[in-house]
Amino acid sequence: MKAPFIIAVDGPAASGKGTIASRLAAAYDVPMLDSGLLYRAVGVLLGRHGGDFDDVAAATQVARDLTPEMLTDPAFRTREAGEAASRVAVHSPVRLALRDMQQAFAQRPEGAVIDGRDIGTVIAPAAPAKLYVTATPEVRAERRWKQLQAQGESVSYDDILDDIRKRDARDGGRADSPMRPADDAVLLDTTEMTIDQATDAARRIVEAARARWELS
Repeated sequence: MKAPFIIAVDGPAASGKGTIASRLAAAYDVPMLDSGLLYRAVGVLLGRHGGDFDDVAAATQVARDLTPEMLTDPAFRTREAGEAASRVAVHSPVRLALRDMQQAFAQRPEGAVIDGRDIGTVIAPAAPAKLYVTATPEVRAERRWKQLQAQGESVSYDDILDDIRKRDARDGGRADSPMRPADDAVLLDTTEMTIDQATDAARRIVEAARARWELS
């Protein structure tokens, strides 16, 4: 029996991968999982219970108790949630605790789109379609700034750019960092693209992968 057609969309924050992933899911009429939302949820829930981001055991327990039904809280999509996510995601036990949920999602018979940072390398290494979406830190900061402004959050572009550079440095400086493209992923640099152009490019990448998958 052929494995389901999974589309893995990886990349750094504000690269456009979330919007691309959601549009691909709509185009192929398959469910989507934003794996970054799992880490945001863990960070926010840990903070609500007075937990310490450096307390690995506490963060891991929150991750183990997390269910997909808990992911609808709008607080998980704020700037603070993103910062909390980057704090808890450095803990290997947290990533391991969330891995089962993500891998179960990747086994849906109808297929799925999953976006994150280690989908193509860890969660679904056999995914037929793998994209690594990226952009310069400056462009990513501008996108995130506009997104947060639209949500009513008051934050400066310079602060967002500083946050993104720090997160990139933190991820890049770890030997076990998930922030790397799979060897067989197709790189999609969206720096000079509109979201429609990036989506079209992603769709062409996926169509080529789907053609190969159907012949396999």
